[in-house]
Amino acid sequence: MINSHAEYLVFVGQTGKYLFKTDHEILYAVDFELDSNPFCTAYWFNLTNPEHIKSPGDTKIAQTVICIIEEFFRQNTDVLLYMCSTDKGQQAQRARLFLRWFNGYEQQQKYVLKTADVKGIGSNGESIEEYIALIVQRSHPQVESIVQAFEDEVQMFNDNK
Repeated sequence: MINSHAEYLVFVGQTGKYLFKTDHEILYAVDFELDSNPFCTAYWFNLTNPEHIKSPGDTKIAQTVICIIEEFFRQNTDVLLYMCSTDKGQQAQRARLFLRWFNGYEQQQKYVLKTADVKGIGSNGESIEEYIALIVQRSHPQVESIVQAFEDEVQMFNDNK
């Protein structure tokens, strides 16, 4: 189903990750990791560039990733959580890019997207800002309580740091 709409050919690798290669020969991997969340069934959305090759601006990547997320929601009524990688201190840039990708009109009609900044601790022990997001279908029967639980968790986490 993904490949009927995606700009790049997507295949499932041996590890179960969705994989695609760009016109610039950059490999991307997408997977969904089950979260141990007591409020609802949730998955962490992971988008990686395993070879760590710098990517030029490529709108086909965004369109392909959105197709993969759409397929996730076609198969699940579950919740997606997303945390931007803090690699090289570029988490704010990654958060803005993901929001730009996901804030299309169609996505706004189908999904609630809540974002938050949380205080984290980097590998060197210094305080860092981390960017997280919640994505849930507007039609989810518990959408309001899921959003409230997300906001409460973010507030509690930030209050404790």
